Amino acid sequence: TLFPPLSFDPGVPATDTAGPGIHFRRMSDRPVSPSDAHFDDEAVIEADAELAEESPEAEAAADAETARLNERLLRVTAEYDNYRRRSVADRQEAVRQGRQTALVPMLEVFDDLTRSLDAARRAAQQDAGSTAFEALSEGVELVHQKFQDALSKVGVTHIEAVGEPFSEDLHEAMMQQPAPEGTASGTVLAEIQPGYRLGDRVLRHARVIVAE
Repeated sequence: TLFPPLSFDPGVPATDTAGPGIHFRRMSDRPVSPSDAHFDDEAVIEADAELAEESPEAEAAADAETARLNERLLRVTAEYDNYRRRSVADRQEAVRQGRQTALVPMLEVFDDLTRSLDAARRAAQQDAGSTAFEALSEGVELVHQKFQDALSKVGVTHIEAVGEPFSEDLHEAMMQQPAPEGTASGTVLAEIQPGYRLGDRVLRHARVIVAE
């Protein structure tokens, strides 16, 4: 055989016997060098030195990547802010549209109630001694006032017309009449149907008669 069989001598404490004339020293028996205790620290220092010696091209590439990521973050943040503002505006517009849709038909009912009140007042005046007409007039007036208060609470206001200059944004001219003496042309002379607005939005234009 090329190598003799290995034999171990239990009586040799310091070394391992591998065969005649062959001995292996245990690693635990090797003297510890002071540099061994600082092996890991030296490796870290060397790695840091390698990082510090990176090429300017690598540093420039890292700076460019950082700038790109920052720009992307700012862009995404701005897009989210715009989306949030649009969402709030859309919700507010939906609320206004819903109110307008519900209120416009109610104005017709309010018109009928106003005409009923006028009729009740005329009847009470024609028959001043009748307590029934007076009670009817008072009852209709009470309902009319409550209706008007309810409209005011949700932001509905009456559009001023008589005596005001005609405005296409607020008024709808139904006819023209010669201007009375001292009245400027284009002045609203009479109101055929009252107009209303919700905030700054016109719910219904006032139908008017305009001076020529």
